[in-house]
Amino acid sequence: MVNAIQTSTAPRLKALYKDTIVKELQAELNLKNVHQVPKLEKIVVSVGTGKNKDDKHYYEVVNNTITKITGQHPVDRMAKKSIATFKIRAGLNRVGISVVLRGARMYEFLDRFINVSLPRTRDFHGVSNKAFDKSGNFNMGVVEQSIFPELTFEETQLSHGLQITFVISGGDPKLSRALMEKFGLPFEKQGGKI
Repeated sequence: MVNAIQTSTAPRLKALYKDTIVKELQAELNLKNVHQVPKLEKIVVSVGTGKNKDDKHYYEVVNNTITKITGQHPVDRMAKKSIATFKIRAGLNRVGISVVLRGARMYEFLDRFINVSLPRTRDFHGVSNKAFDKSGNFNMGVVEQSIFPELTFEETQLSHGLQITFVISGGDPKLSRALMEKFGLPFEKQGGKI
């Protein structure tokens, strides 16, 4: 029996980052060291279950959505505090589901998200310029999961949104925005449309 040799190719955006984006950003941003160039460390995709925390069907739909669009099994998020008015008890109630993507899966998800999913968004004028936090991380919400082509029509009948967080090293929103622009993320222009 002959062992099959697997040829693994790096994701397109990862190769682009290593080959061209690092050099371009270092020159454009006047950075002295290559290690000062911002880098995408991880992508966190999460869904809060909210008022549907006890609905088993809703949980299964959300779990299926996250699994299909990321290619990774999600983790349940439990309540950290007890809140009597919302009938939530610490450690007992499942308040959300999330996935942390790193490495090849992270770059593949980013590529599909920018080039396939975002163009399918209805009335899309670009992502917000104000979605960077003071550490340089970029957060955005997706209103409906139907923009992801991995899901069939039947799987999008129960509509829900999701939150995507791009964790970027560098600690500066300007550097992070420059990196995300190089990846091809379309930001809205000041006058409204792109």
